[in-house]
Amino acid sequence: MGNTIKCQCGHVNPEGTELCEACGRPLSEEAQERKIADMRYEGAARRSKTHNMSIIDKTWNFFSSVTVGVSIIIILLVTSAIGTLLPQKMYVAAQTEEEVAAYYELHYGVVGKVYHMLGFNDMYSSWWFKILVGMLGVSIIIASVDRVVPLYKSLKKQRTRRHPSFMKRQRIYGAGQVDHPEQSVEQSAEQFKKLKYNVKVEDGAMLAEKGRFSRWGPYVNHTGLIIFLVGILLRGLPGFYIDEEMWIREGERKAIPSAPGYYIESEGFTMEYYSKEEADEVFGKALDKAGMIAKNYQTDAVLYKDKDGALPGTTELEEVKRHPIIVNEPLTHDGYSIFQMDYRLDELYSMTFSLNEKATGESLGQMTIQLDNPEKSYDLGNGVEVEILDYYSDYAGIKDGEPQNLSPVPNNPAFIFKMTTPETPKGETSFVAIRQTLETEENLYEMKFVAADTRDISGLVIRKDKTLWILLIGGVIFMIGVAQGSYWQHRRVWISTGKEGELLLAGHTNKNWFGLMKDIDAVNEHVQLPPYEDREDLEKEEKERLKEKKGENE
Repeated sequence: MGNTIKCQCGHVNPEGTELCEACGRPLSEEAQERKIADMRYEGAARRSKTHNMSIIDKTWNFFSSVTVGVSIIIILLVTSAIGTLLPQKMYVAAQTEEEVAAYYELHYGVVGKVYHMLGFNDMYSSWWFKILVGMLGVSIIIASVDRVVPLYKSLKKQRTRRHPSFMKRQRIYGAGQVDHPEQSVEQSAEQFKKLKYNVKVEDGAMLAEKGRFSRWGPYVNHTGLIIFLVGILLRGLPGFYIDEEMWIREGERKAIPSAPGYYIESEGFTMEYYSKEEADEVFGKALDKAGMIAKNYQTDAVLYKDKDGALPGTTELEEVKRHPIIVNEPLTHDGYSIFQMDYRLDELYSMTFSLNEKATGESLGQMTIQLDNPEKSYDLGNGVEVEILDYYSDYAGIKDGEPQNLSPVPNNPAFIFKMTTPETPKGETSFVAIRQTLETEENLYEMKFVAADTRDISGLVIRKDKTLWILLIGGVIFMIGVAQGSYWQHRRVWISTGKEGELLLAGHTNKNWFGLMKDIDAVNEHVQLPPYEDREDLEKEEKERLKEKKGENE
């Protein structure tokens, strides 16, 4: 058990207490020097100010510091801002980590490479960002407990009669002779009750108190914020929060990201535009300016899931639901919502080439390449074969002698072909891109573009949020705390008899001193009370003195 301080009134206070929890007498040397008492925590002993020995104490003291909490918030704000400088990983047209790294370096150079290396491209899912959020939560919890527990104990133990030294150190203070001190105390109690104060009268003293619950406003606020932060951290755990993008082509069936066991198939994509007849006069002008405005775009989707009882390693699916996914009309099932968010029209699906003899233009055969999954080689018959040595789905030119690929999407396909014929058994190599053909040496044969097929692509977003209710509860509690601490005040008035007919009056509130004095004046109209003064200037001088003293110590 730690050291204690016994006040002259007989109350035993924890070590570090500045004002006696019972009578309010100043105990420490610093409290005795003050002309106006520090009432933020009722002069109670805080753990962070009295324990500094073990590693637990040092950790507690570190996180209980307001400076540390504010510093963590600033760091979070700065890192969050950095995360907006370049697109986050989820918005990059790449799949593998190697492709993501190549994307940042290709588009943003050295800055993009460093940005990716430091993990800023996946900022809000990174382990260190979550640690910062966790540290903020720990700081809020420890700082709140460090203050609210001693504050609660002090307010619970406060006596009705306070020592004169306590009353003289209040901002509102008055003392004077009255005709009947005891009668004034009793009458004051009745008047304060009419003003909705909680009143206690003991031993010739009165304590009128109102709005104590407002003192807990900041801590209710902190509780809501902690719940909110817990909800944010839970979003990083599997199954609690999903916000994934996927692109699906017409006729394609794909597994849904972060939804194990579920698959979605696009039976077709529909795009509709407003016509002149459908547009009113104002909208018609916008239509003339834009050329065309989308009326509706939707994906006719079919949802599948793994069949119950299917053997591991097999793909047996059962249809779950058919639903046209339209903007603001998602497909929903089992907590998942699949939204229509984007589209791409006429993406290249396949390309047909003909292998021709250069001199005569005669075709040796044709081949059709499926761009999303090209084959390694194509046998055209009669000893003629075309092999794909390299495939660049989104060709972006040549850098340092090497072709560059931007993404796996076939926006600008390019190929390195090896063409083998009976006349060229060793094969000829040719680089073929749209409107570009490169050869290392003069070839006898060439690949000629014949035709291309396209298909539309749907951009879908898969969302599932089990943390929404936690965030909502945290937000509501946070706002309750804000209102609790903003619109109510903790007002207290002490009136007690002194020596030889003297009556002492003191008042304190955490804000709105004008309202407190208005209540005292209303009581003074019916009861004889000593004159009082608002010693605001003295309080300001005390704050300046403490500020200078703190600067000298530093």
